[in-house]
Amino acid sequence: MSKQKEIFLEESKIAFDLKHRKTINFNIGRYDEAVAKGKLRYASLETARNKASFVKDGVVANLAGYLEIFEKNAQKNNIQVIWARDSREALKEIIGLLKENKTEMLVKSKSMISEELELNEQLEENHIEPVETDLGEFIVQVAGEKPYHILTPAMHKSKEDVAALFAEKFDMPPGSTPTEIARFVRKILRGKFTAAQAGITGANFLVADVGGILLTENEGNGFMSVAFPKLHIVIAGIEKILPSVKDLPLFLPLLATMGTGQQITVYNSLITGPRKPGEKDGPEKMVVILLDNKRSEIAIEKEHFKSLKCIRCGACLNACPIYRNVGGYTYNSTYGGPIGSVITPFMKGFEPYNHLSYACTVCGACTEVCPVKIPLHDLLLLNRKKAVEQVGGEFMWNIGMKAYGWALKKRSTLDLVNGTVKNKLAKLGKNALGDQKEFPEFAKKSFSEIWKSNLK
Repeated sequence: MSKQKEIFLEESKIAFDLKHRKTINFNIGRYDEAVAKGKLRYASLETARNKASFVKDGVVANLAGYLEIFEKNAQKNNIQVIWARDSREALKEIIGLLKENKTEMLVKSKSMISEELELNEQLEENHIEPVETDLGEFIVQVAGEKPYHILTPAMHKSKEDVAALFAEKFDMPPGSTPTEIARFVRKILRGKFTAAQAGITGANFLVADVGGILLTENEGNGFMSVAFPKLHIVIAGIEKILPSVKDLPLFLPLLATMGTGQQITVYNSLITGPRKPGEKDGPEKMVVILLDNKRSEIAIEKEHFKSLKCIRCGACLNACPIYRNVGGYTYNSTYGGPIGSVITPFMKGFEPYNHLSYACTVCGACTEVCPVKIPLHDLLLLNRKKAVEQVGGEFMWNIGMKAYGWALKKRSTLDLVNGTVKNKLAKLGKNALGDQKEFPEFAKKSFSEIWKSNLK
């Protein structure tokens, strides 16, 4: 058993923590209500999903071509474009840029790709202070934790948990309200925005035909991370590309509706370069780092290429019955839930992470809600097949499955022993249903034996 699987099994016990389940189900439930209302705004949501899926299919099929168009147009806008094959190359470029800029402190907007790089840890090792500016990210940074959810980093914390954290870390009055906490954080961050030498953001979309990046957010912290510092670094996965600015009216409402239920996110900024001559605001230098990190390998997969269509709305996490019970930290990976379970084995290896492919009931809820129609549950089944082909199963599992297959081939084989013997055999190993449930007992006689005896 891999270490990652051991961690998953241990962390998944949080499903029996009633307080944790109540908190995340309450928070996801609020999203569910908003999303249900948001969908009603569409005359035909299915038409929008089909069109978005078609656009992203075309993007992944011609990924290199669109990226080259983006690079060409970005350079015309005085944006420096850097290609990074993996995390190591990306971090080397980022640290180099920051040192060249004499950066001691920087501000960051919410970016899962920076978590993929483990950027904060690398910055601190190089004596550069990273400050998270999204409220949820700020909360988990203060707590010394990782983001819990793609959209809502502090989803696992109730307002009482956050109030207790800020009372401990900042001597705020116990029981402070969310409004009081937000006001307090805003005051801290205003000083950080104006003092930072650099700002780092992700990109919700890379827009090829204008050579710009699209940031969508609800707090305004992302744009402030760009507006004040002299250096703006963008880190984006190569799959974030969209062919044209004309695609934004389709994708921005879909992203907002399926993620949070909003008609459109509050702040949407199309950034097409650093400060121009004569302009007072904005960075002096803008750099976009295009990160591969195994994405190009996924792109040539026969079916799994579809996972690169993801726009990181978080809908599949909210719909997943596994995620809603075990939560984000159990996955022990940057991307949790169904989409994370699909792509993480490709990014980090099937041997340590193939167990994520089994963290699925195959109910299809994730596929049903995906705005770009990624067949997530089908891809998870294909992951299982690929895991067996690449890694194979554990010895006892393989033996057990062979015995199981042999026994189920014929009814007469199943009836070779009676229920008493079957119950003894079932109790030889660990309970397959876990510690919280009892394995049902076999009847002394099988149905076929009873049937045959009644025919006599």
